[in-house]
Amino acid sequence: MAKHENRYKDHMNNKVDKWKKALKEVANLSGYHFKHRNGYEHVFIGNIVNNISKRIRRHSILLVADHPVGLESPVSEVASLLDVNSCAEVRMVGIHGIGGIGKTTVATAVYNLIADHFEGVCFLENVRENSNRHGLVHLQTILLSEILGEKDIKLTSSKQGVFEIQKRLCQKKVLLVLDDVDEHEQLKAIAGMPDWFGLGSRVIITTRDKHLLILHEVERTYEVQGLKEKESFDLLTWKAFKTASVSPEYQNVLNRAVTYASGLPLALEVIGSNLFRKDLQQWESALDQYEKVLDNKIRKILQVSFDALEKEEQSVFLDIACCFIGYESIENLLQAHYGCCMQYHIGVLGEKSLIRIDWCNNRVTMHDLIVDMGKEIVLEESPKIPGKRSRLWFYKDIVKVFEDNQGTSAIEIIYLERDVEVKWDGTTFKDMKNLKTLVIKNGCFSESPKHLPNSLRVLEWWKYPSKYFPHDFQPKELSILKLPHNIYMSPKLDILSKKLVSLKVLNFDYCNSLNEIVDVSNLQTLQEFSFRRCKNLVTVHSSVGFLPKLKILNAEYCCKLRSFPPTINLPSLEKLLLSHCSSLENFPEILEETKNLEVLYLDGTGIKDLPCSFRNFSGLFWLGMRGNYKMCKIPCVIGMMPRLSRCEIDGGGNKGRVLGKQEEGIHGIHTNSLPSLNLKDLSLMNSNLSDEFFPLALAWFPNVASLKLSGNNFTVLPECIRKFQFIISLNVDHSKYLREIIGIPPNLKEFSAVNCKSLSPTGTSVLLNQKLHEGGGTKFVMPGGRIPRWFEKRSRGASISFWFRGTIFPHHALCIAILLTDDLPSPIGVRPMVSINGYQFLRGKWDTAMDQLFILDLSETNVYRCNVTQRFEKKWNHAEVSYETLDYYTHGEVSSESIAKEIGMHLLKQKISGSIIEDIRFTDPYKMTQLIIMMMILSIALPNHKKQPLLLETCVGLWTLLFLTHTH
Repeated sequence: MAKHENRYKDHMNNKVDKWKKALKEVANLSGYHFKHRNGYEHVFIGNIVNNISKRIRRHSILLVADHPVGLESPVSEVASLLDVNSCAEVRMVGIHGIGGIGKTTVATAVYNLIADHFEGVCFLENVRENSNRHGLVHLQTILLSEILGEKDIKLTSSKQGVFEIQKRLCQKKVLLVLDDVDEHEQLKAIAGMPDWFGLGSRVIITTRDKHLLILHEVERTYEVQGLKEKESFDLLTWKAFKTASVSPEYQNVLNRAVTYASGLPLALEVIGSNLFRKDLQQWESALDQYEKVLDNKIRKILQVSFDALEKEEQSVFLDIACCFIGYESIENLLQAHYGCCMQYHIGVLGEKSLIRIDWCNNRVTMHDLIVDMGKEIVLEESPKIPGKRSRLWFYKDIVKVFEDNQGTSAIEIIYLERDVEVKWDGTTFKDMKNLKTLVIKNGCFSESPKHLPNSLRVLEWWKYPSKYFPHDFQPKELSILKLPHNIYMSPKLDILSKKLVSLKVLNFDYCNSLNEIVDVSNLQTLQEFSFRRCKNLVTVHSSVGFLPKLKILNAEYCCKLRSFPPTINLPSLEKLLLSHCSSLENFPEILEETKNLEVLYLDGTGIKDLPCSFRNFSGLFWLGMRGNYKMCKIPCVIGMMPRLSRCEIDGGGNKGRVLGKQEEGIHGIHTNSLPSLNLKDLSLMNSNLSDEFFPLALAWFPNVASLKLSGNNFTVLPECIRKFQFIISLNVDHSKYLREIIGIPPNLKEFSAVNCKSLSPTGTSVLLNQKLHEGGGTKFVMPGGRIPRWFEKRSRGASISFWFRGTIFPHHALCIAILLTDDLPSPIGVRPMVSINGYQFLRGKWDTAMDQLFILDLSETNVYRCNVTQRFEKKWNHAEVSYETLDYYTHGEVSSESIAKEIGMHLLKQKISGSIIEDIRFTDPYKMTQLIIMMMILSIALPNHKKQPLLLETCVGLWTLLFLTHTH
């Protein structure tokens, strides 16, 4: 060994150390010792054979599916979460999704892929069903028997099972799949804790209930998505025809079936199997039936999740499925309908994969077949008489109930969205004693309603067909009242308002006949008041400014609004939206401190200045004042807002904004206020800012992170800008006088100087420093005449190639530079793209307005289509980086080749290790190998090459030329 150490002392891979380690491991392996008192030798040898056979046996392959489709991506992602090569811990991974979406299929495919990495494996299928039928002890017995290879395991209780699993598997590296878990007790009995199993073990759990995974502290989860359209076609045609080639006459019915299934594999398999070898007429007849009534096999699988819900959760599910898919502010509506917060119930439905929740927009969606299941459950309440159902949503049923006066106390919700004509006498609602929610978004009614139920909690009626509500209407429980697009004057609220003791939401949006908001002082419970886009509204009563519980006031796009409450005291106010009230010139005085207001939009108003009392909005977070052309100076009060984090001011290039007056405003901020320490995002666009702005801004806004100064009059970015320690984004687009950039913030990551005509390439040299970009994360747009020399590879045209070796694309390690021609007619939109081995891998979004030079860290691309977790074979993969272009303003297509000048690529060495650098090449590694082989052949073929140097040089030159022409 000493000789080997000396021989390989300079070897980079520490070969001898690896030999030593391997020999030590072998020496520490315990063997088998036979002693005569232990019995017969043949029995002893047989035991050894059985023991070793258990360890090295090939695990059986499970059937994934008759025709697997769409598995590559999910299997790859789950395998990545499992990371079987890491043996330092035990990992649990959850796979969740709706019934029939393919959770078991994905788990089975992953199991087959990784099973041979483990000492013992067990796939416990149908845990929910088997647990209910046979109990947890039965499942524990199967687990121990499968992994230990023993058939005579007997357990007396689940507690004993837990003890045996911990004791006998804690040193074993196992793979365990728990399929279709629906209760936490199942997990606690079979895989209660990671330390029950040996290091390197993996546990895969499939469930419809994401909350179970959260409860069991499973951090790594994957949600199975539906099949894509092409994958759906593949599965359906195989099930229905057992071939990929189908007669064109079936194309329409196949399209219908795929649309109906909405990517659910279960539905595609059921339809395909039922219609196997059926003719076209039978297909059409069957699909007609499917679209009317959900197939029993599909419904049985889907309804398992519904049956597991509590009574009130089932009710909320049916409300959403029948009436409120995609409805805005669904949580508020359901809270009004039930009289209590429904956020928990909505969350439960989401965790059980019955709905998808978009909390940002407060909307929910559902798979189409789950919607069908919910509607069928309600239809079964009264198959023949719609008036006896709890919820009405189908327009024909609603019209029938209205016109035939079939209303009953069973009806709780009516939701009409279709444009229909209703010929009624207006008395239908008289017998609907339990109607709580009435939403009519369309329809033409021959009469106004003569009755409205006093039980109503939600009333939303677009184009309400009257000036008045029925005289006997007592809306004491009404919480939401929305009357948008009203063609009459607003209902006389001065009388009715005394009865609206529970009203929280009032909406008169798009009421063009509305010219005045009357006295609303009786609406003391009102939380949201909206009358946006009432284009003839002139006056808002002063009482609107004194509603104690009002949180949102929205008057946007009321272009004739002139008279707004001169003073306001709204202690609960959170949002005030007055954008595009172009006739509104005065902002009201704020009587008392309002701590809750966070968002204030004043874009496009006629407001000339903000009063000193504006500082009473002490909690203001976001102020928008773009396009306020009558405001001749930056309001000095913005420097007095302690929590202001985002401020957007755009003067619109108004010639009336003279610099002298604006400087007066600047100095007002400087002398009368402390620095605005919380301001992070500041936009002062088209505001006639001069070179004097920067030293003053440093004093007022020292912690700003994003600074947008497009369209201003400064001529230089000065040295003092280096003192902005926190700026990561700086935009100076359309600054026509900007000539030079002397200093830049030290942590700058995004910079844009589009259409800065006076800025020369020499004036941007400071932006091309390699150190600035080496840390990664940069995205710079500027005028420029060349790509910096520190880019390792540059190529003419609109694309560049490289090769990488490894299973993951090194997007985090690459910086690209794009240089366009000098005579661009307007800013260009750029979308980077990456293709690997001829297939598109990454596609960015149209989010960059580009001038002549664009430098971008590829990992910072806003991705439109990308799978960065996609795995590749560990070989040399060919990657091509290119880009698409369009006119940034007109969105017209522009050929990238016609405006491309050069493209470059650089390796970000600070973000990658030396080993990764060795796995990235800018020349074809296969051609390089061929060149080396050619040289070896040449030396063999011409043993006397030293005597024939001319011949040798000629051959080498020709082969090298051939090599180079095939690598560029």
